[in-house]
Amino acid sequence: MENKTNVNFWRLAALFITSIASTAASAGKSNPLADEVRAANSRFANVAAATAEGYAPIPCASGITGGAMGIHYVNGAYLKDDAIDVAKPEAVMYEPMSDGTLKLVAVEYITAKGPASLEGQLFNFNSAPNRYGLGPFYELHVWAWKQNPTGAFADMNPNVSCDAMKKAD
Repeated sequence: MENKTNVNFWRLAALFITSIASTAASAGKSNPLADEVRAANSRFANVAAATAEGYAPIPCASGITGGAMGIHYVNGAYLKDDAIDVAKPEAVMYEPMSDGTLKLVAVEYITAKGPASLEGQLFNFNSAPNRYGLGPFYELHVWAWKQNPTGAFADMNPNVSCDAMKKAD
């Protein structure tokens, strides 16, 4: 029995390692959903387009262990309607640059209805209480403009920084 348990453990470990390797390998490849998001939302390359459509900024979000999500420009109306539309993300994410400009890096889709998915990609669940002060919700980041080595749908991107905001203060 013990030998069979060890074999099953090593099979699961091998599957887990293969899954991690596959995710890392796909991080650098073209992603159909990221391509679709980029095509539908490239208008937000200029932050003025986001503000004109009702998006408002919230502070830059950094990770505890490094990396960041950047400054989220959130559309309150989209956040409340719980609809998921590839061309109407609930948040548009920008990285602050040292020259004071904002560079579009990603979008985020958010809904309280779930489990949720977009084009087959499952959302992550966030319970309450959470750091955003929201009730429980489902969210999906799509790093369509800045490659994320941890995956196109990961929350934090180690290649994004809020450091330029600290220098501006």
